[in-house]
Formats: sequence, C-alpha cells, structure tokens
Amino acid sequence: MKKQTAGPFHETPRGALAPKDFTVVKKPWGSELLWARTPKYVGKILRIKKGGRLSLQYHRFKDETIHVLSGTLDFVVEEKGRMVTRRLRKGEGYRIVPHTKHRMVAVSDCEILEVSTPQLLDVVRLEDAYGRTGTFKP
Repeated sequence: MKKQTAGPFHETPRGALAPKDFTVVKKPWGSELLWARTPKYVGKILRIKKGGRLSLQYHRFKDETIHVLSGTLDFVVEEKGRMVTRRLRKGEGYRIVPHTKHRMVAVSDCEILEVSTPQLLDVVRLEDAYGRTGTFKP
C-alpha cells in the first residue's frame, strides 16, 4: 500500500487490484484509504478516531455521498441556510452537493465510505481544529 501525505493521485489501474494499488493518506483525525480513482469518480474509506473532527468545509465542484460502515458520526451540515447536526449510524448516509458546508465529528471510531466526483483538491476549509484553515494540507 502506498503512503502519501499530499499531492496528486494517480488513476487506479484497470482490472484486479492489490493493496499496492491503494493509497493511504494520514490525517490528524485518522486516515483516508483511496481505493478508486478514475476520471469520473473517486472512492475512499475515511477512518476517523473517536473525537476526531474534520474541517468545516465546502466544495465548489465536488459532489460526494457518504455511507457509515461502522461507528457513530455527528454530521454537521448546512440545510436550508442553517447548520444542523445529524447523528449518522452504521448503514446511514448523506449526499453532499457542491457549496454545502459540512463537517464530520466521530462520536466513536468510525469508518466512512465516500464516493465522489474526482476533484480531490476542491476543498475550502472554513474552520479546522488542526491549523489547516484555508489550505489543502492533508
């Protein structure tokens, strides 16, 4: 498995995949396993440690859907112009369209399946508990 901390990702090869074809990106709240990258979509598994908080962010172009594989997550999201918190548990999910402010906060250790359009660097960080506000840092 490739370890990567920042920068561009390469397209996933065609055919059968092995661990060497995946990329793990370390994050201050856990890690991301990038398991698919094509010109049309990206697939990730986010592993968020209990208490981990992702940035309050939005995307200009990226359209993504999350699905909770394990654990419990407080999903803070803008709905109808106001921020609400939705508690998501195993088997639940949410579609995040462009320009929607959102943040994930792990109530317990979580694994989140994320499928999105391929704009991996399209992130506008509004707040960040780890000093990454306004950056593309992992």
